[in-house]
Amino acid sequence: MEQVKRYHSVRLDKTQCKGCTNCLKHCPTEAIRVRGGRAHIIDERCIDCGECIRICDYHAKVAVTDDLSAIRGFRHTIAIPAPSLYGQYKNLRSISQVLDALKCIGFEEVYEVARGADVVSRAIHEKLREPGLPKPLISSACPAVVRLIQVRFPDLLPHVVDVRQPMEVAAMIARQEFCRKHNCEPEDVGIFFITPCPAKMTAIRSPIGQEKSAVDGAISMMEIYGMLLPHIGKTVENPTPSISTSYGIGWASSSGEATAVCPENSLAVDGIHNIIRVLEEIENNRLNDLVFFEGNACMGGCVGGPLTFENNYVAKNTVRKLVDSGNKTHPVNDVPASLMTKYPLYNDLPIEPNSVMKLDDNLMVAMQKMERMNKILEDLPGYDCGSCGSPTCRTFAEDIVRGFANEMDCIHKLKDQLKVMAQQMVELAQTKRE
Repeated sequence: MEQVKRYHSVRLDKTQCKGCTNCLKHCPTEAIRVRGGRAHIIDERCIDCGECIRICDYHAKVAVTDDLSAIRGFRHTIAIPAPSLYGQYKNLRSISQVLDALKCIGFEEVYEVARGADVVSRAIHEKLREPGLPKPLISSACPAVVRLIQVRFPDLLPHVVDVRQPMEVAAMIARQEFCRKHNCEPEDVGIFFITPCPAKMTAIRSPIGQEKSAVDGAISMMEIYGMLLPHIGKTVENPTPSISTSYGIGWASSSGEATAVCPENSLAVDGIHNIIRVLEEIENNRLNDLVFFEGNACMGGCVGGPLTFENNYVAKNTVRKLVDSGNKTHPVNDVPASLMTKYPLYNDLPIEPNSVMKLDDNLMVAMQKMERMNKILEDLPGYDCGSCGSPTCRTFAEDIVRGFANEMDCIHKLKDQLKVMAQQMVELAQTKRE
């Protein structure tokens, strides 16, 4: 079966890995194995959710993002901050403080992703009125969740709303408005997303539902936090005004999107493992009364991303205060209708399933492998201890069938085998004495 090499922001630093099995149990797509005393990330299974980054005590899992120096590759640069960036600074009086601070560290212009969220909110709100769509519609805003569906729930892909992410919409608007204002070419403008998670970086390099991302790079909030801090609160003669509504800012936290899009008959869930349980319910047709489902891979929403600095509860509270003091006009009324047709807000490519779960492209061979896998599984102890280097006994059986492991990698089977060998040696010794 031909394997397609995919881009991943989440990488393994083998020099830091101690070969523990802590990360095995927390990967939602069972993408990690421990072989030869070191962890390995299976390229086809990884969805860049960053769970392994959170759980690794040895910092062996890292997220690769752009350095601030990357902006020097463009004549003009625009920062598009995720609204979760605002939550990183306690006692923030206004969003303008963050926008101006971004200009102080080298960006020529700033455009809020929260405004992109306003546009997307209206687009999804209108989408929900179309007849014949599968219910519930599933948000496409979190790329880790979309990739999870590609890998583990491919039958639910028709439910994923085909509206582009707020990051992409903000980048399109920012580039066009900047070029019109400054009479410059689009390729001269570099647009950089200030990201709370590695999944967004991956979505830029390997877009979902579109041929090419409108974003040129992503800079980690963790990296940029300290650079912005000295500039937060400085007096600016002409502060940059915020143009987003409270609803767009609210997208930073879990349930913010659902509140903006469909407050009734919607469900917002945060945490990748919680999302898996709900997607199983949707797949089994147990939540047909839902109209809209918002899933955030990170606990608390984007404010809890693995590349954020502040405690997610503190950040969520900061965002809540900004929402309470912001523009309360609903995006349906605040976003002009002309904007909905001016930009390509919808995907131009279908979101395809990731067939990594298939044992073989040939159905007959796949069935034979499945039969062998189930037979191996029957002989395994079923402890799911992870000591073999696979997260569960089932994945261990699959690894054996795929040729990546052998049965004696299971310490329990090895122990039983050693007992048999020891008994045989005792019996052999007794026979020789006789």
